[in-house]
Amino acid sequence: MPNVQKETEADLIPIFIMGKRYLVPESLTIMKAIEYAGYQFIRGCGCRGGICGACSTVYRKAGDYKIYSGLACQTVVEPNMYLTQIPFFPALRREYDYETMEPVAESIYQLYPELFRCVACNACTKICPMDVQVLDYISALKRGDLEAATRISFDCIQCGLCASRCMGELPQYHIAQLARRLHGGKLAPRAEHLRQVVESIAAGKFADVMEELKALPVDELRKLYTERELEPAMSDEQWRPSNNAGL
Repeated sequence: MPNVQKETEADLIPIFIMGKRYLVPESLTIMKAIEYAGYQFIRGCGCRGGICGACSTVYRKAGDYKIYSGLACQTVVEPNMYLTQIPFFPALRREYDYETMEPVAESIYQLYPELFRCVACNACTKICPMDVQVLDYISALKRGDLEAATRISFDCIQCGLCASRCMGELPQYHIAQLARRLHGGKLAPRAEHLRQVVESIAAGKFADVMEELKALPVDELRKLYTERELEPAMSDEQWRPSNNAGL
C-alpha cells in the first residue's frame, strides 16, 4: 500500500512503477520515490551512491518514443515517468586464468570473439547512465589498444545496460573489465607511492590512529568523515599512465 504522507496532491507528481500510477514528491530520486510509493528493496538496491550499478533503470516519458536510462539512486523523478528497473542483465562472462594470460588484445579476442560482431550502431553509448563512450572503447580494443580501452571504460559501473541494447549481442562491460585487469595488473607502471603506503600500514604506522578512531562515538566519526579534506579529481591527462607514471 502507498505510504500516507503530509503532502497534498498539489505537491505531488504522477509516475508509473511497473505500469501502476503513484503520486510522489517531485524532489525524490527514483529509488526514494519507489520506496515512498510503498515498495521495499529486497535486492537491486546496492550502494545508493551511484557506484555499484545495481539500480539501473530504464524509463520513458509521456508522449516520447525514446527510451531513457539512469541510476535509480541518482536520477530525479519527472511527471509521468514510466519506470522499469533492471538490477541484473545476464550477459555471458567467460572464465579465464588471469595469472597465465598475456596482456594483449588477442587474449580478449580468444575469450570474446563476438567483439567483432559490433556494427558500430552506438546504442551502447546512448543508454550508458555514466556517459561512458562504450563504442569508443570497443573500437579501441579492435585496434588492439588496451590502454585506451582501459582509460575510456574507467567509469563503467557494470550495470549491463549496454549489453541490453547491443545488436551484436556483446557483453561490453565484461570485455572492458577484462581489459582494465590486464592493463592495470600487467602493463601499467607500479605506483611507488602505493607501495610505500602498503609498507607503512604493514609496519603499524596507523595502528594507534585506528585504535583512537574505533574508540570514538558514532556521531564524532560522522563529523570527522563529513569534514574530511578531499583531494581534487584528476584530469584525463593526469590519469594517463604515459604522462604520470604510477597512476
